Amino acid sequence: MCVVNQFDAYQSIEAPSQGLFKDNGSRFIAFAYPVETEDQVKEHVSALKKEYHDARHHCFAYRLGYKGDVWRASDDGEPSGSAGRPILGQIDSLGLSDVLVVVVRYFGGIKLGIPGLIRAYKTSTADALQQAAVVPKIAGKHFRLQFGYLAMNDVMKVLKEMDLSPRDQDFGESCAFTVRVRLSEEENFKKKLESFVNLEEL
Repeated sequence: MCVVNQFDAYQSIEAPSQGLFKDNGSRFIAFAYPVETEDQVKEHVSALKKEYHDARHHCFAYRLGYKGDVWRASDDGEPSGSAGRPILGQIDSLGLSDVLVVVVRYFGGIKLGIPGLIRAYKTSTADALQQAAVVPKIAGKHFRLQFGYLAMNDVMKVLKEMDLSPRDQDFGESCAFTVRVRLSEEENFKKKLESFVNLEEL
């Protein structure tokens, strides 16, 4: 298990996964997704609401970022605290971030009570996350580098030292490309380059 506040290293899931829990005719289908933005969260929730439009509830929770400080828990009409919080609790118990879990509930005609709902949302979420492969992630920032041709050798030497790969290269009147820098290396990166390279954080 990772510690989310371990500066720039944290854990997420590699690919979408699914879980299921049944109780007194109700079905709780849990969908776990790796996500990085709230826009991606909205897309997944919206797609599931369309696909499972006949379901009674679409409850969800997510946690984002290497600090895990962006989060939300939604009960979507279930009693307050009976759905979203148990879902989030399972994400947190595994020390995960950049994860969304949506639980689609089909009502079976018998009310489960708040303890029953908490157990159902918790268990279905746990099942989905147990099916997922947990992967390490390193937080980083993207920088756009611009510099003259005379500085090319020095820039490439620093990139090689720091094991950075240039992307979106543009060689016109001057040179420009983008690199992703690990957060713990950001100050070192700036120190090595900012005297002769124009750095723009993206």
